[in-house]
Amino acid sequence: MTDTDLRTTALESKAWPYEEARKLLKRYPNGKPAKDGQLAPILFETGYGPSGLPHIGTFNEVLRTTMVRNAYHALSDTPTKLIAFSDDMDGLRKVPDNVPNGDMLQTHLGKPLTRIPDPFGTHDSFAAHNNATLREFLDRYGFDYEFASSTDYYTAGRFDEALKVVLRNFQGIQDVMLPTLRAERAATYSPVLPISPKTGVVLQVPVEVIDADAGTIAFVDEDGERIVQSALGGLSKLQWKVDWAMRWVALGVDYEMAGKDLIDSVTQSSKIARVLGGRPPEGFNYEMFLDEQGQKISKSKGNGLSIDQWLTYGPEESLSFFAYREPKKAKQLHMGVIPRAVDEYWQFRGNYAGQDLKQKLGNPVHHIHDGQVPDEALPVTFGLLLNLVGVMGEASKEQVWGYLANYVPDASADRYPALDRLIGHALAYARDFVAPTLHRRAPEGVEVAALQRLDSELAALPADAPAEDIQNIVYEIGKTGGFAELRDWFRALYETLLGSAQGPRMGSFIKLYGIANSRTLIAEALAKTG
Repeated sequence: MTDTDLRTTALESKAWPYEEARKLLKRYPNGKPAKDGQLAPILFETGYGPSGLPHIGTFNEVLRTTMVRNAYHALSDTPTKLIAFSDDMDGLRKVPDNVPNGDMLQTHLGKPLTRIPDPFGTHDSFAAHNNATLREFLDRYGFDYEFASSTDYYTAGRFDEALKVVLRNFQGIQDVMLPTLRAERAATYSPVLPISPKTGVVLQVPVEVIDADAGTIAFVDEDGERIVQSALGGLSKLQWKVDWAMRWVALGVDYEMAGKDLIDSVTQSSKIARVLGGRPPEGFNYEMFLDEQGQKISKSKGNGLSIDQWLTYGPEESLSFFAYREPKKAKQLHMGVIPRAVDEYWQFRGNYAGQDLKQKLGNPVHHIHDGQVPDEALPVTFGLLLNLVGVMGEASKEQVWGYLANYVPDASADRYPALDRLIGHALAYARDFVAPTLHRRAPEGVEVAALQRLDSELAALPADAPAEDIQNIVYEIGKTGGFAELRDWFRALYETLLGSAQGPRMGSFIKLYGIANSRTLIAEALAKTG
């Protein structure tokens, strides 16, 4: 595959990262001009509100944006940059449910997040703690990004010129925003939020522009006193839709995606960006992750999964795979989706080497690994591993590898390092989510004779019998054993031998677990019949 082949095929690919990247080609057919006449980097941005702990939804946005950025690199030689922007100057509106010292936080409501003590007691502020958590898991994934703090940009004066533009276009912004607000909200709405010099609270009060060129405003403080002060240098911030638009214009943001719940916000911010003389970025609106009850995941509620939880029970690539698939479709995000994501990732990865270039560019693993897909194969599925360790009970990696020797002749951690890591995830997942649910019922009716027949057939096989031979025996018993449907036989095997309603291909499981051990399971099940 040459770079030319890749570029030609990518220009036609229907994979969503390439479709998004082509928007940027259309935006700048000849590259992005800079003020000095040179070409400027294409700027990608992601936003994060650190009023709560970052969750997988936060990570998801950076990951998906990075996939679009990588796709653009395949289409163009123009340099790019990604800014992960933290809106840490926002005032805290409510105390999150999933952090300690809520009573302390309650006393600081309304203040910028960077001026509120850290309830965890590890950083200089609540924002600093959450920003550090965000950066930690972005760094863990090796994302190429530049972190930006809203507080740093405001207080250092980096937004001062843009703030003056906002003040000069104060009425134009009001003309965009006021028709979208309820009458009560519209009566006090201001694009500019001054910070009280007395309490440090971000004030939601009407503002009068005194001198736009000097950046001077007037407002009534919480105690009723009229204050005249600068809006620059961190003494004020903008309402977030206005802030978003100002940032696009001030930084020259070219691409930013957002959740479906922000469609209206994107529309209003885009209008404001044009009022400010700028151009809204390209992007698309993705669907939200939902928790097990179908509720939107919230960083203040702490519902759904944390990234640490996912990475305890599944590898990093499986999380990336889950995020890549169908970004415009709402998906429930809970512990039960992890095993399927793991196995589907490896299925797509196993197909990659044999695909032509067009198919590869549509394969999720191409985007997960930016075209550098590792060639290690996985000899067993994660689902099969979960069934194995579920039957084994308390087990170690070494014991699992011992069973794998029945199935994979050259099985070792050195030869299969990805499998070794996956065993660790399987042991953790089985311990916490599989073992507590297992219940092996006694066989009933025709199931008894079928299990006796299976035991007899297995006894006649050599210990090294192939999985396919075992599967043929299982299948034949199901067809001739008196079951109304074949699936009734497989369900009986799962429920009586494994203790679950669903299970693996039984030939593969028996081969992996060993014929002698599998016969012991059958004997234990038959013993329950009395």
